[in-house]
Order: sequence, then C-alpha cells, then structure tokens
Amino acid sequence: MKTIYLVRHAESLANSGGRSLPDREIPLSETGQKQAENLITRLPAIPYIFTSEFLRTQQTAAPYLSHWHLNAQPLAELNEFSYLPLEWINNITAEQRYPISAAYWARANPFEKCCQNTDSFAEFSQRVDDFLVNATNFPEQTLCFTHGIWIAMLTWKLLGFQTNTSDKMKQFRQFQAHLPMGNTAIWELQQNNQGNWQIRSSAL
Repeated sequence: MKTIYLVRHAESLANSGGRSLPDREIPLSETGQKQAENLITRLPAIPYIFTSEFLRTQQTAAPYLSHWHLNAQPLAELNEFSYLPLEWINNITAEQRYPISAAYWARANPFEKCCQNTDSFAEFSQRVDDFLVNATNFPEQTLCFTHGIWIAMLTWKLLGFQTNTSDKMKQFRQFQAHLPMGNTAIWELQQNNQGNWQIRSSAL
C-alpha cells in the first residue's frame, strides 16, 4: 500500500496575526520555527519529499531535511489557495483582512479570479485533482509539505463532494472551517492495490 504523508506548514506570520505580505513570501513565526524543528522527532526518514512553492512550507521542511541530509523538490500542485490580490490586503492585519475574505466566500463564485496572480476556486480544485493523478506515480512512501486548506480540499474530494457550483463552494468553506487542522498536523494519504485513495489524520 502506498502512503503519502501530508504535513501542514508550521505557524506563519499570517497565522499569528501579522500584516499581509505576498502570499509566497510569508515566513514562519518564531513559534513556527520551533514547530518545524519538532518535526524531526515526529517523522521517520523519508527520502522522497516535496514542498509547495511557498516559503512557509519550505521553511517547515528545512530542519527535517537538514537533520536527515535530504533534499526536497517544489511542486506547484501543493500550492496554497491564493484568492485575494496583495493590492487589496497589503500591510493590513488579519483582523482587517477578515471582512474582505468573508465577502469573497459570500459571493461564492467558483470561477471568480480577482486578478491575474490569484487563483479561482475552480483552479485550486483542479490543482488538487492534478496532484492525485501525479501521486499514482510516487514511490511507496512520499512526504509532502503543504497547506491546511489544501489538505481540506483533498479530503473533501475523497469524500466524494463536488466543487463546481456556488452551493458546493459554500459547503466546502463550512467543512474546512470545522476540520481540525493545527499547524504541523500530519495526515496520511493511502492508495490500496485497487488504486483507491483514502485519507486520515496521522498518529505521528
């Protein structure tokens, strides 16, 4: 049975209420750096490793990679759902960002793309589908550092739910909001001999 370990990144400055930065450049907080170091004792040595293209996943992986003398490859399919343009949220706090984010989810248009450098919900959904296609060719044990909403989307899809309508988008948002997903949470994605995928929270 193939097992892919999925790790949500450690606490970032955005998670801790910091002011907005370009999404790809958001670093870990001091707490997040300690959480990343703790992964060394939580995860076994796994030689095949991916991160998203975002700094916070790469910084989360860094202590683990250094300890085991391993390398990771960036994989676009693991990227965060980036839906708000920096111009809308530049240098404002998490509290100030909230109504802007809430308005986006209230509109619930899966095809809304706020600017060229952001994702539509439909594009994000497709990215997770693309990951599952590629994951069929991964080795039996693979480690991926990614994002909480990404793991939530993968879980939603494996439960058989759709993402192509406004109602489904709203339902996903409610699902994601109530899915336990702490920083450095580890999930196990497993493919059986029939090619079917299952996901569960890991005991690691």
